[in-house]
Amino acid sequence: MPATEEEASMDLILWRHAEAEDSIPDSARALTKRGLKQAEKIAAWLNERLPKDAEILVSPAKRAQQTAQALGRPFKTCKAIDVGADAAHLLSAADWPDGTHRCVLLVGHQPTLGQVAALLLGGYEADWALKKGAVWWLSSRVRGERNQVVLRAAIGPDLVDA
Repeated sequence: MPATEEEASMDLILWRHAEAEDSIPDSARALTKRGLKQAEKIAAWLNERLPKDAEILVSPAKRAQQTAQALGRPFKTCKAIDVGADAAHLLSAADWPDGTHRCVLLVGHQPTLGQVAALLLGGYEADWALKKGAVWWLSSRVRGERNQVVLRAAIGPDLVDA
């Protein structure tokens, strides 16, 4: 008997850090005023939908840390999703798709987040673009004998009222 969708599913949420200032070193770039507003808008949207027990993993870069702080929830800093990481590192950090957490939120960077989205949704390596501050919410599920990835939401801060 096939597993039910609920039993087989895991959510993976990709959140690109919000707009950051141009400065050096790259890891110390802070969010701009606009970026802080972007992070707050998406954080409010996420907090209405995000399970209480979601695992939140955040790049050590300052702009990603500030983006995640807008959620007001505890999170873990994860070097595996820092600037320059590859898609495999992100998926491994999330333990996708068979992890113990039903929902994992990754706060990270381009082009890696776009590469993860392309790999999971398109089945190939490509540099898909996620807007600054945007969220892509993916779910894994089993239908029949096949594993599938479903795009549940893709939204940027410009589409969220706050």
